Amino acid sequence: MRVEFVSELIGTFFMVFIGCLAIKQDSGEPIISLAFGGAVCVVIVFSRRFSGAHINPAVSIAFSISGELDKKLLPTYVCAQLLGGLIAGLALGGSGATDFSLNLGWGILIEVAITMALMLSIYLTIWHTNNDIVVGMIVGIVVAILAFYFGTYTGASMNPARTFGPNLVFGSTTVIPAYLTATTFGGVLAALISKKLRNSTKETQAFN
Repeated sequence: MRVEFVSELIGTFFMVFIGCLAIKQDSGEPIISLAFGGAVCVVIVFSRRFSGAHINPAVSIAFSISGELDKKLLPTYVCAQLLGGLIAGLALGGSGATDFSLNLGWGILIEVAITMALMLSIYLTIWHTNNDIVVGMIVGIVVAILAFYFGTYTGASMNPARTFGPNLVFGSTTVIPAYLTATTFGGVLAALISKKLRNSTKETQAFN
């Protein structure tokens, strides 16, 4: 079994479990947001060396487009992440399932936008530093902020695996395709933007 598979499975499980446990305990929006952000930070710090600590199919798909992840490894990453989310969902009895509190169109738009914002923050961070602690803190803070401001409207999924596991176990399956499509699309948009930005930077440097 590949180390990347194990790392992504455990990391995704931990993130979904910790965040959804806070929801199950009705901890309140600030604590729930910090739980998700803190869990993301911890996973990045401890497992980035093994797999990059994507813990999110949207991140892995984006990285496969922009070149940070070998496309041959994408199925391994996505399967591990979805399985990790499912195991967390089973462990918590489906607590933390996401749903839209506003109409579907606006909900999808929000998920596209916040996933794109998260992914762009990841690109901007790793372009400037490779320090696991710094990357973990910045990405964790971004996750916490987005979760705090948008959790009320969509659950602030930003992650196909985060919705897939809890929703499947809870039985709220009709919205899963919308979340998977929106979050993946947000990641893809960020990947395309990042490629454009890097190409523009290279052209500028070459011109100078």
